[in-house]
Amino acid sequence: MPTVAGRPPGAAGGGPELPSGAMGLPTGKLGTDYGVRLETVDDDRARAFAAATNDTAGRHAPPVFAVVPTWSSLTAALAGVLPAGSLPWIVHSAQDMHFHQALAPGRRLATRARAFNVRPGRTGARYTVHLASVDGDTGEPVLDQYATMLVRGLAGGEPSGPDAPDHAFPAAARALPVGEHTVTVDADQAVRYGQASGDHNPIHLDDEAARAVGLPGAILHGLCTMAMVGRSVVALVAGGDPDRLRRLAVRFAGVVRPGHDLVTTAYDGGTRDGRRIHPFETTSDGRLVVSLGRAEVG
Repeated sequence: MPTVAGRPPGAAGGGPELPSGAMGLPTGKLGTDYGVRLETVDDDRARAFAAATNDTAGRHAPPVFAVVPTWSSLTAALAGVLPAGSLPWIVHSAQDMHFHQALAPGRRLATRARAFNVRPGRTGARYTVHLASVDGDTGEPVLDQYATMLVRGLAGGEPSGPDAPDHAFPAAARALPVGEHTVTVDADQAVRYGQASGDHNPIHLDDEAARAVGLPGAILHGLCTMAMVGRSVVALVAGGDPDRLRRLAVRFAGVVRPGHDLVTTAYDGGTRDGRRIHPFETTSDGRLVVSLGRAEVG
């Protein structure tokens, strides 16, 4: 769900409004853990996810599939902090995924969700959840995620909580392009992704529901965009092998509409701690839709 500048609450022709009097987010809940949930990396769901994002199923689940077995953990942490009734005004602002082990089918993931930080801004308040997943049998780290949501139109509040890991675009890398890769967003992409992922937010599936909250029509899920862009990144910088990804981070900078292309350009950001760093950006119809992209390849 990309960040967009929509109309203010109540200005969408009678559409849903943010809860009356909502001013900022409850920073007193930062640091709260929302329990540990155990889910299995299901091979059938992973294959359905790959098909829904126009990917090819491999021996391991696609990297961004990790959001599926950790979804219930994320939603618990969102519900614990975000105002009731704010769902139509929430868009995905950024996602940062750190891969410690591959997502092998049958692997059990024990995931702990923690309310991480709040950052008020010009267009609304951003709330980040840290998700830490370990192998449910061995306790070894498998995955860390930082998921950031923007509640559009929610004003007020103070910044609170630690900074999330940085994935700024190094200026020097812009002179070192690696290549460009294009994928096409199908007309039914959002419907297929919603079925495969379990994310049924109506702003992705219904034009009227999306327009009621100031969007131009139904928009592609941010995580579907990330999965499709991730496929381009793997092709450009990891020799087509997703298991080489150690990190994939994006900021959602604009809406993606079904039926349009995603054009990703990757750059050479050098080496750090034995990993190749590759900043990247994605456009659609000439508009920037993914910024501050970073892939780290082992």
